[in-house]
Amino acid sequence: MSVNAPLFIASDHGGFELKSRLLKELDLGLYQRHWVDLGPANKDSVDYPHYAKLLCDQVLETFERDDLLEPCGILICGSGVGVSIAANRFARIRAALCWSEQVAQLSRQHNASNVLCLGERIMDTKLGLAITRAWLSTKFEGGRHGRRVEQIDADSENTE
Repeated sequence: MSVNAPLFIASDHGGFELKSRLLKELDLGLYQRHWVDLGPANKDSVDYPHYAKLLCDQVLETFERDDLLEPCGILICGSGVGVSIAANRFARIRAALCWSEQVAQLSRQHNASNVLCLGERIMDTKLGLAITRAWLSTKFEGGRHGRRVEQIDADSENTE
């Protein structure tokens, strides 16, 4: 993946504060990436499926197939459940709802998650930052996990 490849981020109104804090406090220079904030611009009520689609469309347009093994986007809503359901409807998107650093690491190591989903109402900023850092700094292990990811991606392409 190009070191200039962006990391997309979006939320709904229920995830707006955590998104804003991540953008303010997380130093992506360590990961040689830059943010692309896809919205919303404020806490006014919006629909999370719109922002999940916007992010997934951008991810799929920007990254080649092999690059989808790398972290590509972060979606945040109140619980994280809605955005994860919406994102996982897209072929080759492997969105993981993470509530701990360990789950974030395992979602990368074993499942090559490329979209991190967080819930603002179920975590504080400190935990959200820790989860995001763990997710961004963890590499996909490949091996037997690679076979499984290939199967997931093949199955998702057959349902389009």
